[in-house]
Amino acid sequence: MAKRRKLEAPSADDMSRIEEEFRRETPARSSAAPIAQVAADTADAYESGTLEERSRRARETTEAQKFREADAAGLIILNLPIDTIEPQSMQRDRTVLDREAMDELEYSISLHGVRMPIEVYEIRSSRTDKQYGLLSGYRRLIAQQNLYARSAEAKFQSIKAVVRDPSEMGGAFVAMVEENEIRQDLSHYERGRIAAIAAQQGAFATTEDAVAQMFAAASKAKRSKIRSFAMIFEELGDLLEFPETIREKDGLRLASALRNGAEVSLREALGGGHATGAKSEWATIEAVLSNNANTLHDPARGGRPKLKPSKVDWVGSDRFITPSGVTVQSGVDDEGAVIRLTGKEVSPQLIQTVMALMSEVLK
Repeated sequence: MAKRRKLEAPSADDMSRIEEEFRRETPARSSAAPIAQVAADTADAYESGTLEERSRRARETTEAQKFREADAAGLIILNLPIDTIEPQSMQRDRTVLDREAMDELEYSISLHGVRMPIEVYEIRSSRTDKQYGLLSGYRRLIAQQNLYARSAEAKFQSIKAVVRDPSEMGGAFVAMVEENEIRQDLSHYERGRIAAIAAQQGAFATTEDAVAQMFAAASKAKRSKIRSFAMIFEELGDLLEFPETIREKDGLRLASALRNGAEVSLREALGGGHATGAKSEWATIEAVLSNNANTLHDPARGGRPKLKPSKVDWVGSDRFITPSGVTVQSGVDDEGAVIRLTGKEVSPQLIQTVMALMSEVLK
């Protein structure tokens, strides 16, 4: 005979556990009748109004979305009061504005208005009462301000502008340079200055990186010149009063002297503050360059060490080889005398330096 199994009633804890599992595994049912649920869903999906009104609301919703997207992308042109914009919110590449060029720009704006909007960004600092900082369009903003100051006409009180995100400061510097490179020639010093400042403000890792990216469209030789003038700004910029007037060949000579350790002598001479004009200032620099031409640098005085003169190996009377491996050979062809430089160390910068030295010898 089979053994009977004794049944036991579940405890209160077992019943609670069973009920909890049942509730968890059984979907909740609405107490409403099915037709009531269908009616509720239909009411939620219903849009009131005529077909035309519903179409208009749909268009407005789509247009609002497009506007938000365009605003986020910086594609909305605003009309901003000029007194809400800080022109000097970031270092400008241009240090001198040509008066004649500004007069022409102001005349054009007075007739046709500002055709291309300036670019600004929102200032979140409490250190200024201005709402926007200028990214690009410096000349246009200044011209508009001048027109309003002279005429007080309401049409000059505001300017077309696009609000940008300034998080990419490197891009802002590049945009500024590209604008002025196209519309108004920059001096060599201005190019070097803004590259050095961009690196100092952390937009680029080094001055070399700043020059390479900000002037990517320039030739290798031009970028080399810009680096030379950037060095002038870094080492003498706080003392020079008329740096924009330095000619290209003079700037290359000055940069070469700085590389050879003339910084201390130049700072001592310029620190006297005796310059009365651009010619006077350059005369002070020229005196130092002439005195340092054949003088060895004293390491105890600081500054960059001057390169010590090295002997060259002459091969015959028309050719010699420098310690760096550059071969210099003279000759004559159908067009006249020729000096040829060959070797791996020959670069556009070296050629520019040689040309600058030759121009001084042949004065």
